[in-house]
Parts: sequence; C-alpha cells; structure tokens
Amino acid sequence: MKFTAIAFDLDGTLYPDSRLFIRLIPFVIREHRLLLAFGHARRQLRQSELCEANLYEAQAALMAEYLKRPAEEVREKTEKLIYRGWERHFKKIRLFPHVKETLEVFKKEGLKLGLLSDFPPEKKIEFLNLNGYWDAIGCSEVSGRLKPDPKSFLDLARELDVPAEKILYVGNKHSYDVIGARRAGMRTALVKSPFIVVSLDPAPDFVFHDYRQLQKYVLN
Repeated sequence: MKFTAIAFDLDGTLYPDSRLFIRLIPFVIREHRLLLAFGHARRQLRQSELCEANLYEAQAALMAEYLKRPAEEVREKTEKLIYRGWERHFKKIRLFPHVKETLEVFKKEGLKLGLLSDFPPEKKIEFLNLNGYWDAIGCSEVSGRLKPDPKSFLDLARELDVPAEKILYVGNKHSYDVIGARRAGMRTALVKSPFIVVSLDPAPDFVFHDYRQLQKYVLN
C-alpha cells in the first residue's frame, strides 16, 4: 500500500460547509464587523513568517487594532461568539455521504488516521459523532502557524509517527490544504464538486467528489 496514514481537514472536507454557512446567516448579519476583523487578522497571520507562541493573543491584537477596541474584550467576544458559539450548530450538520464508511474501511486496512484543522476540532468531532477514529488530532492554531504553513502538518506527522511522504492529506481548499500538505512533503487529495472546473497549480495527486472514489484510490 502506498500510504501508511490518511489525514483529513475537517471543515468543508468531512461535511459540506455550505450547510454551516446557511445556519450562520443571522450571525453573519448581526456580527459582520467582528467577522471582517477576524478575516483581516487571519490573512495577516497567514502572511506572517513568525511562529506565534500564542496565536490567539496575536489574533486578538490584530482584531482589536481593526475594530479600535481593547484586545481582551475582542478576544473574549471572539471566543464566546465564534469559537464556542459556532460549535452548537454541528449537532445538526450531516457528513458527506460515505465518510464514516471510508474511515472504517481505512481503519480495518490498518491505516492510521489523522485530523488537522485550522480551528479546534475536538467539540466538532464529538457533535459529528466522529470520536474514536483518530490516531492523532491537530490544530494549526495551537501550532502557532495557520495553513498553508507546513508546521502543523509536520506536527501531525510526528504525532502519527509516520514519515510525511507516507501520508495522504485530504482537504477541500487548494490554497491551504493542498499547498500546505505539499510543503510538508505529503501527498494530497482534494474533495470538490464535480460541477466546478478549475485549473489547480500545483495539482493535487487526486481529485474526487465521492468518498467511495477516495477508498478506491487509497486501497488500489
């Protein structure tokens, strides 16, 4: 078998993120300035070459500068409304078809499974009933570097105790997941709608829209 471990992004990869966005429409309207500041801070952090000892403090400082509000107030509001506020919606989110089946097949075949998200994933996977599948779980925020920086991918490889080149990373965002995993030396698979045709450079090793296709690619 060409892989020893399969690692996954979470948001938009294991479930359609459009379903979450629909549920968040009232929040987006009500808290659009907070979200603009959050997006601004994330872009700045992705462009930075520094590894943040505490990314949450750095993020809050950038948001506070944008909003002209005290950093501690902004951090508390972000934690309450975005990090903890969004998690409850995952109780009603449905996975892509055949996700659990795919994870179970891979486990049965002896493959290690990893999860790496830009956001803390533990509560989400609990609400999505995905506990118990993972040999390692990572969060790029905890690593101090957001995707596509390779640090969090390499941290996950160490947790899995598998060389990066023997890991297939599955994501839904080319600019974060594919590029970040490739920088770490991993092979890459991109899940996307079959109705969206785009030219991707660098190209992922595999593109699919049905998780049964991913099973065949990995096992054959």
